[in-house]
Amino acid sequence: MHNYYFDRPDLAGEELPLPAGGEEGYRFRPADGEKPPLPPRRPPKYPRRPNRIRRRAVWVLCLFLVVLLGGSGALLALGMNGLLPWSGTADPPDYVYSLPEEEPEYPTTVERAPLGDGTVLTLHAAPGGAELSAEEIYAKNSPSIVSIESTRPDGVSQGTGIVFSQDGYILTNHHVIAGASVVTVSPLEGSSHYNALLVGSDSQTDLAVLKVEGPTDFTPAEFGVSDTLRVGERAYAIGNPLGAQLPGTMTEGIISFLDRSMSVDGYEMELIQTDAALNSGNSGGALVNRYGQVIGVTTLKMMSDFDTIEGLGFAIPSATVKAIADELIAQGHVGGRPTIGITAGPSYYYVEEGYDGPEGLYVVSVEPRSDAWAKGLRAGDIILKTNGQPTPTIEALNAVKEELGVGDTLELEFYRDGEYRTITVALVEQYTLQP
Repeated sequence: MHNYYFDRPDLAGEELPLPAGGEEGYRFRPADGEKPPLPPRRPPKYPRRPNRIRRRAVWVLCLFLVVLLGGSGALLALGMNGLLPWSGTADPPDYVYSLPEEEPEYPTTVERAPLGDGTVLTLHAAPGGAELSAEEIYAKNSPSIVSIESTRPDGVSQGTGIVFSQDGYILTNHHVIAGASVVTVSPLEGSSHYNALLVGSDSQTDLAVLKVEGPTDFTPAEFGVSDTLRVGERAYAIGNPLGAQLPGTMTEGIISFLDRSMSVDGYEMELIQTDAALNSGNSGGALVNRYGQVIGVTTLKMMSDFDTIEGLGFAIPSATVKAIADELIAQGHVGGRPTIGITAGPSYYYVEEGYDGPEGLYVVSVEPRSDAWAKGLRAGDIILKTNGQPTPTIEALNAVKEELGVGDTLELEFYRDGEYRTITVALVEQYTLQP
């Protein structure tokens, strides 16, 4: 299961448990060297994306422990999700612990596809009348579902994709292909394998568009209008749980909630909630309505190390999918998103015991291509005010920033080494800072 909240340093303020009986735990990866130790806190429930890089040896060992220990807790305890959780039921022990060595991050180097050929994603109104049976829904959609394998420097990621044009445009999740050098697409039917080009990818909505060149006989899925959904409607998830091991699996449930606000990688997303089972490898798969129309792209599920959670899966609504896919096909990125170019978290998570400076927003990293870097902001600085307003949290800073556009400026007051400083930085396009 992919843990998005550990993969990016812009969630540096989250809370983490420790393994019982030891001081070595798991930490957020800082982007600029080691940081002071973090005080332990009780972990909240975390949403997790249903996708994760696996190495064969780790996977075999995980399966062995599942059989041996008899529960999904073994998967978590072993670190399938990139962490080693504390397994107790009370508050974790009061340890002081430090950040580990930073793990490497890799840019996405998949060959890019030509842009602007006029292709758009079409949404179809619900036909009304008789609903399709589960058998008919699967027969209608399975030709449009593909397996996706992303080759990265540290392993292979497997997920799902949805074909939406006859000439080979495919939707999937950003986190399925992020960091990949080669992406391979395999239709469920037949034994064909195709190398895919990257049209564009957007981390904020967790969507990516791929293009397979050559064949023009793909079967596109029919996309429906998510805005007309109602809670309680039947819904089906079709994808590849556990990747290549169980391709083409369909699970049944209902629409549990609409416009569910979720904080994902520091971004707020409005998602469709469903109780149709989602598992590792379902990322980028289809959530289908009772008429056999794709009304969402599955992206994450909710799990917890401390509570039993079942049937909380989430999909990106087709209305969002269309807007992002059309822009990615037209220009390869999503524009109009101003950013400072920093990752940050509350200072009390990062400062050492005995620190007597002010509390504020601790800067974990600064993107070297940003204006903030050019003006002298660095990791370790503590932002106190933005445009004269106290901003002790990333939410408070974003509230000020979101009133502005690309090219507008922010006045940042920050603290460093006993001194208070003020700089003025320009907001830049978010996509220009992506690797």
